[in-house]
Formats: sequence, structure tokens, C-alpha cells
Amino acid sequence: MVCYLIEVEQAVKKFKEVTALNQVNVRFEKGKIHGIIGRNGSGKTVLFKAICGFMKLDSGTILINSKPVKLAAAQDIGIIIEEPGFIDSMNGFKNLKLLASIKRSITDKEIIEAIKEVGLDPNNRKHVGKYSLGMRHRLAIAQAIMEKPELLILDEPMNGLDKYGVVEIRALLKRLNEQGITIILSSHYAEDIEALCDTVCEMDNGNLQVL
Repeated sequence: MVCYLIEVEQAVKKFKEVTALNQVNVRFEKGKIHGIIGRNGSGKTVLFKAICGFMKLDSGTILINSKPVKLAAAQDIGIIIEEPGFIDSMNGFKNLKLLASIKRSITDKEIIEAIKEVGLDPNNRKHVGKYSLGMRHRLAIAQAIMEKPELLILDEPMNGLDKYGVVEIRALLKRLNEQGITIILSSHYAEDIEALCDTVCEMDNGNLQVL
């Protein structure tokens, strides 16, 4: 029996004259990597924000584990829609510890484990301002997984990386998926999606098509 983690039904979101989501219907199976391709402005980010509960639909429903999404209630979702506001004058560990202090539910041990999981050194004193783009991407993913989420949503995780960085992040996402994390990611590039994903959808002008 197929178990769907997310079910989107007849989702509509409009901004004045622009329809960002136009009767979107899609289901994402638990334990898989799902990809969404589409150009900028196609509706990918709006869909992600709606799934996370950051943006209310005009109509339609989104269910996570068969329960309705509540506005701004993404307790079990690791999210990278925009890069976290890292403080450049602090190292990676201190940045994540500062972010973790907001919820006060994450231990130093869990932060260290997340940093190691993405291939960074938790004892590295280098300030984030001196990180390469690939290292910043890794730290962002560490921030997203340090609470051990069931679902990881990544908006353009390969954006700006060189070919070596892309290979590293692909390997990391495959490893996280093997640990049971369901992943939904978007990309401009079909090759990224094809290399990683079990299912692929395409968005264009707010319309979603399963490929």
C-alpha cells in the first residue's frame, strides 16, 4: 500500500492578477525523493511555502500525514527556501546553536551530529563569512536536519554550486534519503532532478504536471 506523506488537492493561490498556484493536485510518497522543475516565477516556491504552512491558500487543501497544514506550523519539516540568516562573524557551530536557541529543544550533541552529517567539521573555527558557497549550502542543510525532520524541502539546493559542489550535495541528499527522510526539491536543471529523484513534476505559470 502506498503511503503518501503530502497530499495537495485543488490548491489555488493568487496575487492580484497573477495565479501562482492554479488548481494544483499532487501527492508525494513517503520515503522518496521528489523533484519539481520549472523556471523562476513558475510557482515552485509558492507551493513549498504553502506546504510548510508559511502561506495560506485561497482555496484547496494540503494534508501532511493526513492532517491539514496549519499556518506557520512546520514542526517536522526541515526547510531551505531561503538561506538562513547566518552571522558571518561566527563559525558554523555557533550559528546553528544560535538558531537552535529559538526553540530550546536541540542539544549541542544534536547540532554536532548534524554538522558532521553534512561533511563539515563542528570544531572548525572559520567564520561563516569565509565559507565557500558549497560550505554554506552544507551548513544550511545541517540547520534543516538538526531537528531530525521527517520531511526535507529544498528550493534550488544546487544553485550557484560548481560541478564538484553539485556532486557532493547530490551524494548528501541520497544519504539522507537512505536514512528515511522524504525529500522534495526544486531545480532549474533537469539533470539534477534526473540524477536524484524518484518522481518528477513540472511547474509552469502556476500549473503542475506530473512527468
